[in-house]
Amino acid sequence: MKSILSFLKPYRLSVVSIVILTFLSSMLQLYLPTLTADIVDVGIVQGDIAYIWKVGGWMVACSLLAILLTIWKSYLSSKTALGFGRDMRRQLFVHVEQFSLEEFQKIGTSSFITRSTNDVKQVQDVTIMILQMMTRAPLMLVGGIILAVSRDAVLSLIFLAALPLLGGFIYLVSRKAIPLFGQLQKKTDRLNLIMRESLSGIRVIRAFNRVDDEKERFQEANTSYKDTGLRVNRLMAYLFPFMLIIMNFTNIGIVWLGANRIDAGEMEVGNLIAFIQYAMMILMALIMLSMSFIMVPRAQASAKRMNEVLNMEPKIQDNEGTVTDLRAPAQSIRFEDVSFYYSNAEKSAVQDITFEAKTGETTAIIGSTGSGKTTLLQLMTRFYEATEGRITLDGVDIRDLPQEKLRSQMGYVSQKAVLFSGTIADNVRFGRQDASDEDVWQALRTAQAEEFVLQKDGGIDAEIDQGGSNLSGGQKQRLSIARALVRKPSFYLFDDSFSALDYKTDAKLRASLEAEKAHAALIIVAQRISTVKHSDKIIVLDEGKIAGIGTHEQLLKDNLVYQEIVASQEGQEVERG
Repeated sequence: MKSILSFLKPYRLSVVSIVILTFLSSMLQLYLPTLTADIVDVGIVQGDIAYIWKVGGWMVACSLLAILLTIWKSYLSSKTALGFGRDMRRQLFVHVEQFSLEEFQKIGTSSFITRSTNDVKQVQDVTIMILQMMTRAPLMLVGGIILAVSRDAVLSLIFLAALPLLGGFIYLVSRKAIPLFGQLQKKTDRLNLIMRESLSGIRVIRAFNRVDDEKERFQEANTSYKDTGLRVNRLMAYLFPFMLIIMNFTNIGIVWLGANRIDAGEMEVGNLIAFIQYAMMILMALIMLSMSFIMVPRAQASAKRMNEVLNMEPKIQDNEGTVTDLRAPAQSIRFEDVSFYYSNAEKSAVQDITFEAKTGETTAIIGSTGSGKTTLLQLMTRFYEATEGRITLDGVDIRDLPQEKLRSQMGYVSQKAVLFSGTIADNVRFGRQDASDEDVWQALRTAQAEEFVLQKDGGIDAEIDQGGSNLSGGQKQRLSIARALVRKPSFYLFDDSFSALDYKTDAKLRASLEAEKAHAALIIVAQRISTVKHSDKIIVLDEGKIAGIGTHEQLLKDNLVYQEIVASQEGQEVERG
C-alpha cells in the first residue's frame, strides 16, 4: 500500500483537519449520555425543572455543533478522496504511457483499463469510508469503553465477552474475503476483455455467424463473475446479523445486570441510561468498523493490482548521459548483427540482421508471414529493445538517444491503421501539431487522400468516428500515411501500409513519395512485389534471417526465396536447381 498511500501526501492538511474535526464531534457525542444521566439523576429525581432546561440546552448546543462539525468533515473527506482518486488515475495513465509493448502484452489492455477505472474507484470509495467512519469508529469505541467503565466498572465486564467474540468473527470473515475479492477483480478484467473484443470485432462475428458463440462466451464469464460475487456477499452477509445478535444480547445483559444493581442500591437509574447509550455507541462503532471491513478487502485487492502497475519499471528507458546533439535530419540508420527474442520465446524473431538505410534511398523489406518484417520496424523505433547487436542512427546507438528525440526522426505508419475520434485535420496534425492547413492538404495530396476528403462535408474538418469506423480500409491507410508525411521526418517507416490500396492508387502513392526521398529515407515493409520492385534496395527475410539483399533484378536472378515470392504472385513457376 506504500505507493498508494503516497498519493495522500498532498492532502496531509486536509487529513489532519478531518481527524481533528472527527475528534471534536466524537467528544461532543460522547458527552451527551453524561448530560442525559445528570438530567435523570438530578433534574427528574429532584424535580429541578430549571436544571433540566439548563442541561437540555447544553445537549441541544452540543448536538448542533456536532452536526456542523460532521458536515464540515464529510465535505473535506469527499474532496480529499476524490482528489486522491484523480491523482491515482493520472499517475497510472502517465506511468503506463512509458511502458514498452512488452509490458502491455504482459498485463493486457483490458486489465490496464480495469485497474485505472474500477480499481481506482474501489480504493477511492474505501478512502472516503476511512476518513468518515474509520477515523470516528475507534474514537467512539475507546471513548465509549472508558466512559462506560467510569460509570460502572462491574457492568463493563459484559464487554469482555462481547468485544473479543465480535472482533474474532470480523477477522475470520475478512481473512476469507480478501482472496475472493482478488478473484473478483481478475474476473472483471475477463469481462472487460470479452466486451472489448466483441464490440471491436462485431463485423467479423456477424460475418461468420458467431453471435451466439460470443453470447455464450460472455455468459460464461458473466456467470463466473456472478458466482464469485455471490460467494463474497454470502460470506459478508453473515457479518451484520451476527453483530446484531451480539448487540441485542449485550443489551439484554446490561439491562438485567443493571436492574439488579439498581435494586441493590449500587447504581443510579441515570447511570444505567448513560451506560446503555455508551454500550450502543461502542457497538455502533464496531458496526461501522465491520462495514469498513466489508470494503477494505476489495480495496486491498485493487490497491495490490494498482501497485503492480506502478511498481513495474518500463523495460525501455532513456540511459543516463543520453546523446542530445544528434544532427537533424539524420542521414542513415544501420542494423549491426541484431537479434531479438520476444519474451518467453524459445526461438528468435530476427537473427544476425545487418543492413543500412540511407536518406535518398527506398529500402524495402519483404518475406513470408512471421519472417520478422514488422519486428525490424519496431526495433528501429525502440518499441522493443534489441537482444543482441545494436542499431545506430548516424553512428550513434539508439539506446543512447532519448526516446523522444529518436522517434521525432521517424514517421511510422503501422500495419493496422489507427485513427482517433475528431476531425480529419486533427488526425493528420497528430503527426505535427503546428502544421498549417496547407501542410495538411499537401500531406493529403501526397497520400492520395485529397479526392475523398474533398467529397466529405467540411473537408478536413469532417468528423471521424472512433477508430475511423466511418471510413474504408484504404481511406484509413491513406490518412495514416498523411499523418506520417506531415511530420517531415528523416525516416518513413511503412509497415505494410499499402495493403488496402488498389494497384492504381498504390502506384500513384509510390510515385508521389519519390519527392520525399530528397530529405528522407523510405523503409517499406510490403507483401506485394509491385510495391517493392522499384526500390533501391530490397531485403528478403526468411524465418527471421536475411536471405538476400539487392535490387529487384539482382534478386530475381539469383535469390531463390525472392523468386518463389515473385512466382507466387505472378503465377510463374520457379525451376528448382
